Amino acid sequence: MSFSSKDQDDPPLTPEQEELVNKLKASEVERIDEALLSNISGYWKKVASVVGATMMDLENRVEGIPDVYYASRIIYLAEKGLIESQGNLKRMRFSEVRLVQ
Repeated sequence: MSFSSKDQDDPPLTPEQEELVNKLKASEVERIDEALLSNISGYWKKVASVVGATMMDLENRVEGIPDVYYASRIIYLAEKGLIESQGNLKRMRFSEVRLVQ
């Protein structure tokens, strides 16, 4: 049985990426979360679109921090009840988010 890319979760962080993420200051993580929230509206948007827009807009973003980290922050925001989601958030191209209605 073969799987297509839509059957697979987003890849985990590599050890090098994890090392970079672990060096993020709390203020940097907070800035990422705020930027993600600013790119989410009351309408459903693909997580990949929100992540891409955030990575492009984020001033002074930390180089080397991958899209999957930003997607993991979306999962965190959803778990905290700050946003609503539909689909599997571990597959950013196949899930959507919006602000809590």
